[in-house]
Amino acid sequence: MNAEQVKHNLGLNHEENIRKAQENLKGVIKATPLIYSDFYSKENKCNVYLKPENFQTTGSFKIRGAYNKIVNLSDEECKSGIICSSAGNHAQGVAFSAQRRGVKSTIVMPNVTPLLKIDATKQYGSDVVIHGDVYDEAYSKALELAKEYGYHFVHPFDDYDVICGQGTIGLEILDELEHVDEILVPIGGGGLISGIALAVKAIKPEVKVIGVVPAGAMSMKISVDEGQVTRLASVKTSAEGVAVRQPGDLSFAITKDYVDEIITVSEKDIMEAVLLLLEKHKMIAETAGVVPLAGVKKRAKPGKNIVCLISGGNIDVVTISSIINQGLISRGRIMCFSVELPDKPGQLVKVAQILSELGANVIELVHNQFKALDRYSNTVALEVTVETNGQAHIKQILEELEDNGFEVRRVY
Repeated sequence: MNAEQVKHNLGLNHEENIRKAQENLKGVIKATPLIYSDFYSKENKCNVYLKPENFQTTGSFKIRGAYNKIVNLSDEECKSGIICSSAGNHAQGVAFSAQRRGVKSTIVMPNVTPLLKIDATKQYGSDVVIHGDVYDEAYSKALELAKEYGYHFVHPFDDYDVICGQGTIGLEILDELEHVDEILVPIGGGGLISGIALAVKAIKPEVKVIGVVPAGAMSMKISVDEGQVTRLASVKTSAEGVAVRQPGDLSFAITKDYVDEIITVSEKDIMEAVLLLLEKHKMIAETAGVVPLAGVKKRAKPGKNIVCLISGGNIDVVTISSIINQGLISRGRIMCFSVELPDKPGQLVKVAQILSELGANVIELVHNQFKALDRYSNTVALEVTVETNGQAHIKQILEELEDNGFEVRRVY
């Protein structure tokens, strides 16, 4: 988007256009009422509310912006069909909206897109093209196809109608919760936080809108810090939904002017958030969707009312399994260690007794003399995976083993 277009869009009546988007979405999207989180509120000593857009039609907030954009297109603009690039959620929003309007759609998705999202997009009748390793490469391919076939390109975040659609989330939060101190929002390209910020600042400018980004995908944060749109050489995060190398021109301008702060979270924080949301709320969300929850501890203060946007829940079972395991490890719920035992009777029993007395539940045990570091040392390698109750419990187990003469090496 060029500078004149950005300037024009910034001068529009944002509240009016977001409320028009809200009218457009009536009967199309699901209600996603706020959920008070007892667990996160207690853990962070403040009031934490979840905005569960993972329950939304197509499984994420993206339906809002996509539908608002497509319903506003003219018949002429839809004549040849529409095209978009997406890592999955925008794809499903565009596919759903195009199908509802009876328009042909083509979606370009990067190789990292989970199969679940690819299949879901196809089910809405779209043609899917897989291209590139990250969103930005899929974006370039989509523009190339749009030029070749005359498709109308629907941008996932750098589009005013899309941004207004996402902004309806801000209206809903303010309508439902009278006293809001902060709203935490994940940032990829910036369309979501731009819309929410425009809505919130138009109605209650005292409410802070806080962006949250993975440490491995900070294109918007770096752009804001440097005062200009900045393209990263690469991004590296498990949260593929926000793995964007370069934010949009309009979304950058809005974020710079309307968003109060952008904070970063680690991959460990993200994994833990997926696990805890599943365990404490029985709620499944994708990695990009839990980024605000991963960052809530950085914003927590007694008495604060914080809303965390759970932006999407489109995650495949294999990924869930992997993330749960990593989350269990990072929370100190699973620990694996190895130890070399003298090759004589009673040593394995001694280790087992220590674990039993300390309440560590053995999940897996491998006792193999051929794994010893020195084949001629007359020792046996023992590797044990145990279920534990936090980092303090792990420390207690390791210290007790060492106090009993065992040389322990923690595997994970």
